[in-house]
Amino acid sequence: MELVAGCYEQVLFGFAVHPEPKASGDHEQKWTPVADFTHHAHTASLSAVAVNSRFVVTGSKDETIHIYDMKKKIDHGALVHHNGTITCLKFYGNRHLISGAEDGLICVWDAKKWECLKSIKAHKGHVTSLSIHPSGKLALSVGTDKTLRTWNLVEGRSAFIKNIKQNAHIVEWSPRGERYVVVILNKIDVYQLDTASVSGTITNGKRISSVTFLSESVLAVAGDEEVVRVFDCDSLVCLSEFKAHENRVKDLFSFETPEHHVIVTASSDGFIKMWKLHEDKVSPCLLCEVNTNARLTCLGVWLDRATDTRESPPPDAETPPVSKEEPSKSNKKESGDEVQEGERQSKPGTKKCGSTGNGDKPAKGNSLVSAKKRKMVEMLGKKGNSLVTAKKRKMVEMLGKKKRKKKKM
Repeated sequence: MELVAGCYEQVLFGFAVHPEPKASGDHEQKWTPVADFTHHAHTASLSAVAVNSRFVVTGSKDETIHIYDMKKKIDHGALVHHNGTITCLKFYGNRHLISGAEDGLICVWDAKKWECLKSIKAHKGHVTSLSIHPSGKLALSVGTDKTLRTWNLVEGRSAFIKNIKQNAHIVEWSPRGERYVVVILNKIDVYQLDTASVSGTITNGKRISSVTFLSESVLAVAGDEEVVRVFDCDSLVCLSEFKAHENRVKDLFSFETPEHHVIVTASSDGFIKMWKLHEDKVSPCLLCEVNTNARLTCLGVWLDRATDTRESPPPDAETPPVSKEEPSKSNKKESGDEVQEGERQSKPGTKKCGSTGNGDKPAKGNSLVSAKKRKMVEMLGKKGNSLVTAKKRKMVEMLGKKKRKKKKM
C-alpha cells in the first residue's frame, strides 16, 4: 500500500505503508509510513490525482496529465490534450481514465494504449468535478455553467442536463450507485437515483473541499477547517466529528481492509494521516502520519491489489464504457430546469478524437422526471459492449449511402 499526494510545489509524494508487529498490551495496531519516491514531472502545482492497480496519474495547472508506473517506479509519459488546468481525474477499472479540465472538455482515455478515445465539450465553463457510476455506464459532471450533466458512457453522449442555481464544485456517486451528492460551497444536496431529485440537504460549517462515501448512506466531509465530519445521508444528521489536522483538510480518501475501514486525509499543514474507523463510524483512531513539509492539494491511495479498495469496479470493468464512434447531433427538448438530450455533442478538431456524424431527432417522452428515471434504468440495464454494434450500424449506413449515389448516377 502506498499513500500518494500532490502539492503546490509541483511534486508527487509516495509513501509505502507497512503494519507494525502488534506489541503486547496494544489495543490498536500501528502502521509505519516510509518515503518511497518523489516525482517532479509538472511545471505547475498539482490539482488532481487518480490511481488504478498499475498507474498513478496526476493533473496540473500546467494543463498536462502525467503517468507514473507504480510497479517499475518510473515516469510513463504524459497526456497532452486539454487547454486548461486539469480539475478532475477518475479511473474506471484498469482500462479507462476520464479527465476533466477548465477548457470545458471531458476526455476518455484508453489506459492501456494511452490514446484519447473521445473528447467531449461537456460544459460551457470549467469542468469542476466528475464521478463514474459503479456500473461504468453513467457519469455525472458539474461545471461553472451552473449545470449538472448526466453522460451515457455506453454510447459516449450526453443524456441529461439539470440546471442548478449555483456553480457546484463536487459530485460523487455512492458505492452502489443508488444515490449521489452534489456540493455547492458548504451545502451538500443528496439525490436519489430512482427519483432524480433532491431528498435532503446537509450543511457543513465551512466550504467543503472533499467528500467520500464510507457506505451507501454514510458520508465523510472535509472543508476549509481542521475537522472531518461524518454524516448520515438518510437522516441528514452529523454522526461524529474529529479534529484531523492543524490546518484545513484538502482531500479525503477511504477504503476497506478485511479488518477495518480506513480514512486517509491530506492537509495544507503538510501532513498525510491514516485513520481507522470503528464499526459505529465514531471516534476514529490514528494509524499513522507523515509530514511532507509541503502544501498538499490532492490525495490517492495505491493498493497493489485493486480488490482491496471499496472503490474497485465490478467484474465486468474491462468492458469499454464508451464507443469510439462520435455521436450524431440532434435538437434538445427542455422543460423547467432539466433538459433531456438526444445524441448531441460538439467535436474539437483533434486528430485523435474528432469526427463527424449525421443527426437524428430525439425521442419524445412523457413527464420529464419519469422519462429521466426510465432512461437511466435503461442505460444501467444495458449489457455488453456497444462498440461492435455501433460500427456495424455505421457500415450499413455508409453502404446505403453508396447505393443511393449509384442509383442517382
